[in-house]
Amino acid sequence: MTVPPSERTRLRRKPARGAYDRETIDAILDEALVAHLGIAIDGQPYVIPTLHARVGDTVYLHGSAGSRTLRALASGTPACLTVTLLDGLVLARSALHHSVNYRSVVVLGQAVPVTDTHERLAALRTFMERIVPGRFGEVRAPSEADARVTGVLSMSLAEASAKLRTGPPLDDAQDYALDVWAGVIPLRMQAGAPIPDPRLAPDIEPSAKIESWLRERA
Repeated sequence: MTVPPSERTRLRRKPARGAYDRETIDAILDEALVAHLGIAIDGQPYVIPTLHARVGDTVYLHGSAGSRTLRALASGTPACLTVTLLDGLVLARSALHHSVNYRSVVVLGQAVPVTDTHERLAALRTFMERIVPGRFGEVRAPSEADARVTGVLSMSLAEASAKLRTGPPLDDAQDYALDVWAGVIPLRMQAGAPIPDPRLAPDIEPSAKIESWLRERA
């Protein structure tokens, strides 16, 4: 499915790098672990790093129920949510044309407080499962007290667009003859060896789910 771009999400600079199909947008949102949430409070812009979780046509956010950011969002303050995946450093023959290969998404709209108990629990489960699949079933589930101090909000993907760069550097024609290396240095996120909590009992080892997740990201 393709999300028709709005006037706010339509790419104007380098439009060929834009993508509006939900398959691309969803894949980037699902792979990225950290989002940046932009809002303005009393005329002062703020950009806050946060975790997010997508379910269908909705992106969920969560945080302390008493935080200024969540209170502002719950009151209807317009928001901008962005995620970026860095895939490589693009080294060109000239300083001007150095770049990065990346995949990014911008979501515009308003965040709506989630008040339904079942939807809130499902959203919190999704946050946990994004960290390590199957982890929610291994730990203590959120209590009523946990739920009271945790705010959950949802943003629609009705206004969303992706922007991507791939491939080698794009140098000026006369620079291709320069005697200097040019190309792409790939980058990726990699998981390291688990570091146990100092208060963990010595006979408790990482679960099979954690070990499987680590093997996939080693």
